[in-house]
Amino acid sequence: MGSSREMKHLVEVEKGQEAIDGRPSVGPVYRSAFAKDGFPPPVPGIDSCWDIFRLSAEKFPGRNMLGRREVVDGKAGKYVWMTYKEVYDTVIKLGASLRSCGIEQGGRCGIYGANCTEWVISMEACNAHGIHCVPLYDTLGAGAVEFILCHAEVQIAFVEEKKIAEVLKTLHVSSQFLKTIVSFGKVTSEQREVVEKSGLAIFEWDEFLLLGCDKQFDLPTKKKDDVCTIMYTSGTTGDPKGVLISNKSIITLISGIDRFLLGVNEQLTEDDIYISYLPLAHIFDRVIEEMFIYRAASIGFWRGDIKLLVEDIGELKPTVFCAVPRVLDRIFTGFLLWVSIAYYIGSPCKCMELRLQTKISTGGKLKQTLFNLSYKYKLHNMARGSRHDEAARICDRLVFNKVKDGLGGNVRLILSGAAPLATHVEQFLRVVTCAHVLQGYGLTETCAGTFVSLPNDLSMLGTVGPPVANVDVRLESVPEMNYDALSEVPRGEICIRGDTLFSGYHKREDLTEEVMLDGWFHTGDIGEWQPDGSMKIIDRKKNIFKLSQGEYVAVENLENIYGLVHDIDSIWIYGNSFESALVAIVNPNMQALEHWAQMNGTSGDFASLCQNSKAKEYILGELTKIGKEKKLKGFEFIKAVHLDPVPFDMERDLLTPTYKKKRPQLLKYYESVIDDLYKSLK
Repeated sequence: MGSSREMKHLVEVEKGQEAIDGRPSVGPVYRSAFAKDGFPPPVPGIDSCWDIFRLSAEKFPGRNMLGRREVVDGKAGKYVWMTYKEVYDTVIKLGASLRSCGIEQGGRCGIYGANCTEWVISMEACNAHGIHCVPLYDTLGAGAVEFILCHAEVQIAFVEEKKIAEVLKTLHVSSQFLKTIVSFGKVTSEQREVVEKSGLAIFEWDEFLLLGCDKQFDLPTKKKDDVCTIMYTSGTTGDPKGVLISNKSIITLISGIDRFLLGVNEQLTEDDIYISYLPLAHIFDRVIEEMFIYRAASIGFWRGDIKLLVEDIGELKPTVFCAVPRVLDRIFTGFLLWVSIAYYIGSPCKCMELRLQTKISTGGKLKQTLFNLSYKYKLHNMARGSRHDEAARICDRLVFNKVKDGLGGNVRLILSGAAPLATHVEQFLRVVTCAHVLQGYGLTETCAGTFVSLPNDLSMLGTVGPPVANVDVRLESVPEMNYDALSEVPRGEICIRGDTLFSGYHKREDLTEEVMLDGWFHTGDIGEWQPDGSMKIIDRKKNIFKLSQGEYVAVENLENIYGLVHDIDSIWIYGNSFESALVAIVNPNMQALEHWAQMNGTSGDFASLCQNSKAKEYILGELTKIGKEKKLKGFEFIKAVHLDPVPFDMERDLLTPTYKKKRPQLLKYYESVIDDLYKSLK
């Protein structure tokens, strides 16, 4: 049996196992210390996501549930709210309209658009009647909406007004399944004509609500194992994968998060307010909003413009703020600017624009010194174990409360997910926001929440914390990458077991079998257990990585596409979870580059041409052309290149004998070049 060790915040439930019969060794099985007496029991009376909403509407009918900013004469005003009772009544009407269209339990309903009240109402109507909710979104690439509509066999689609044109482009194929389109807003006469020619029906929102007003339908019995939603996620290559998520997955996760929040004395209540701007089409925001609905709390929607997000936050004054690292990086930059030029003057909300990317080192020296001393003092006390709200109360009141006001003044919990948050950003925000800043980890297949760091514990900086209270976790050795789950510092592929796991990939049993082995989901991420029981993500098993905005990049597929450019011989593309863009090392074709130089009046030998800024711009332009031709997604475009006249070779250990790229060695060899490329982008 493999070795095991005591780790704070974890409970060992099974011993590790040495390698047997060609299977890699596995580490001990751990679960959260919050589950030392067993996983949280099911919540009585909740067997489906519909029950989550129904019970809250019954208990708190007058509480504010969904809010949006009122716009008068083109100007945004205060938030106006629908209560739980009002939302419930609308959901019942919408459900009757769905059923009157012939959509039965197990049917497929697409939802396509930015977060809004209609999005959640449509989702709840699906939950009420056991209809599979299928979020649609176009960031998966060209043709993704068409693929999802057909692959999921979507029968009806609720669509944001400005997205209707995208759906109409798919009708030549999707109309074999899609029969009804409902706009969240208006429908033009031209759109009606196109839809009706295809044999479909199209409605405006209010028009559709009237469709079932004189009909009544009994709500079907729903089971925990029933599929609730099919969420599509990008794969390493090829088409998106439809992740089947059951009622059980979501309600199990909610009970685990509830146990966690209770354990750290940060329970959600009906007085909490959430700002909804992360896409509901992703599992991260979906389960957060389910958690708020479970607690009968309030959800306010942004206006859909990142430039206006801070203004929306200032008006809504949320208590919980969830973000991907790219947003928090921008807020961090905005805080630095605010500290530099706006301390004690002006409105933080006006100065802390998310779009700001540069520091401005002006402003009163005395004020900057006060801020820096306060920061160091509070950080020192927090590192010694003080709670963030007790570490420097005077500094909070005189200095950091002004920063807190930039997030509306009431935020007590900030949760980062989807990609790693830079340690220096996490530390800074933990000190200055007067809020808990927690980093989490999960996948669509694990229903988002698998690990989350603990508040008031600076030792967890740079980690995703221990597991939540309803999963088992172990590491599996990856010998080919020299990761040993039984070593003194356990490293290996993160494997997860529990009821939060997905039910499989829609119509892809082969892919399901690849990742589900003996009841364990293999994430493909390489983790390292820390002495305190938190998990640190250190690598990716396959050649796929995630950028800071949470988008996956299948690098081999991209290199094959960019390799079609005639002016280059080879390309190595790099990105990581702390950066939002891709960069590349390119071996240009000598004859092609020399021909370009001759045609553009540029002199020099091949090596000097590779250093020429105009030559780099030319190669980057050619790469961009092929990217556009192949309809790559925005984050798949290369933003900076380095031209190396020396081809990748085995002598420098950059290639295998079969000419495959050795990516770790390439990164080590070009590390300083990569750093310079990213600096040039900033």
